[in-house]
Amino acid sequence: MRISPFLLGLLLGVGGVPFSGEPAWGRGTPAIVPIPQAVNLDITAPESVNIGATTAGGTITGSLGTVVVEDRRGSLNPNTWTVTVSAAVFVTGAGGSGRTIAASQVAYWSGPATRSTGGGTLVPGQPTAAQAVTLGATRVAFRKTAGNGNNTVYWSPTLRIAVPAGVVAGTYHGTITHSVA
Repeated sequence: MRISPFLLGLLLGVGGVPFSGEPAWGRGTPAIVPIPQAVNLDITAPESVNIGATTAGGTITGSLGTVVVEDRRGSLNPNTWTVTVSAAVFVTGAGGSGRTIAASQVAYWSGPATRSTGGGTLVPGQPTAAQAVTLGATRVAFRKTAGNGNNTVYWSPTLRIAVPAGVVAGTYHGTITHSVA
């Protein structure tokens, strides 16, 4: 299994003033834990993204950028794969009461493939916003269900975060993790 985590930022402030500077959390690189993986099957996702600003009780929607699965396993038959996605709690400061947004408040949809090469049947987990799923549990983001030969697929998932009314203003950060197996 190959994992590609990235940090996600959400600025929560009075009046929904857009964030114009680089967030402090955006300068670091998240820790990546080595996990045994299928040879020649890789996934990449942006390291960090800022999806904007809203107020407590509001909702914010933003793109996560492009996620890419590259399958170079050649004629292995079948060379199917599944990408899963999960989220950690979003926090500001040290977290705690009034300073967290639960992963169950985060909705995700993959959207369709924006580009692909090679063959096979590619199936988005959630083709449209109407099929969005919460990330309170691990979800399927994308699959290759049939075919063999090398292939690459690109998609740009979207998040919708329902910010609880009782949270304090601040820059919230969390981790969204895409894994392929």
